[in-house]
Amino acid sequence: MMMNSKNFDTNDRRRFLATTALTGAAVALSANAKSTSAQEQPQAVGAKWITPPEKRILLSCKLSMIKGDVDGKPLTLAQRLGLAKQAGFDGVDFDEAGRFTVEQARAAVQESGVFCHNAINHAHWDKRLTSADPEVRKAGVENIAHCLRVAHAIGGSGVLIVVGRGDDGTETEVNQRAQQEIKKLLPLAASLGQPILIENVWNKLHYDHDAPPEQKPNRFIDFVDSFKSPWVGMYYDIGNHWKYGQPREWLNAFAHRAVKLDVKGFSRAKNKFVDITSPEDDVPWDQVRMGLDDIGWSGWTTAEVGGGGVERLTTVREQMQKAFGV
Repeated sequence: MMMNSKNFDTNDRRRFLATTALTGAAVALSANAKSTSAQEQPQAVGAKWITPPEKRILLSCKLSMIKGDVDGKPLTLAQRLGLAKQAGFDGVDFDEAGRFTVEQARAAVQESGVFCHNAINHAHWDKRLTSADPEVRKAGVENIAHCLRVAHAIGGSGVLIVVGRGDDGTETEVNQRAQQEIKKLLPLAASLGQPILIENVWNKLHYDHDAPPEQKPNRFIDFVDSFKSPWVGMYYDIGNHWKYGQPREWLNAFAHRAVKLDVKGFSRAKNKFVDITSPEDDVPWDQVRMGLDDIGWSGWTTAEVGGGGVERLTTVREQMQKAFGV
């Protein structure tokens, strides 16, 4: 499908990302019936199609937030996913993708009936795309490629990445290295219908770590826009950059680029992460809601806080509902 970027507005792009991700997953299920490769095993006969509810703001938690045992007895991956469902979440962000094969991830989603909308491999902090070592960058690309395949297999719509660290070199050097490596992944991302979503984190990249608040998002935007691709967007972490800027201003600037949101509370007064909407949390959630309204945003929001069992996860889900007014 050919598109004129000048006429490709905010809503068009968001709809394009969502639609192509879902279409890619559907086509892939058909293709998997004929696949015999190690990473693309056939879909099980009679496997059910897992879908999330249709709502403007969907709530999820990270897989890593879900406890791994009950009374000392280890839980299977499917059982862990089931705890998120019991807690009332709409889905899960599969942020332990590096620990599982494509087949294991798909089987757990099928068994649990829990929708997983995204994949992450936390090895991106070590296998950085900004590293001066080409072998480290190569490993980082391989890790992201695995996540793209996992996200595709579980029916997700994206992969979160941390591109690296700003102190791996000059700003020009680290940007160029990351750009070079991410471009290698775009054909795979497009073929699987999985956008690569860059998270804003405390990595001394695209902002001034030691500068005061009220910084601007321009450097982050410029980096994402440098790819000129619908397959590169943002996984905007609201709590991470409350330390540095105003969320409504940033959301308006990000517009269509903000495909998904990470959610945690942060206290500027105490300079630390806190529970979402807790008394210590001074994130202006009313401004967040207005910013989302300003850009007509809809999609997945994912908690990234301390987790546990069903009781703790339920509390987090309720906190998110309060933050987003849903």
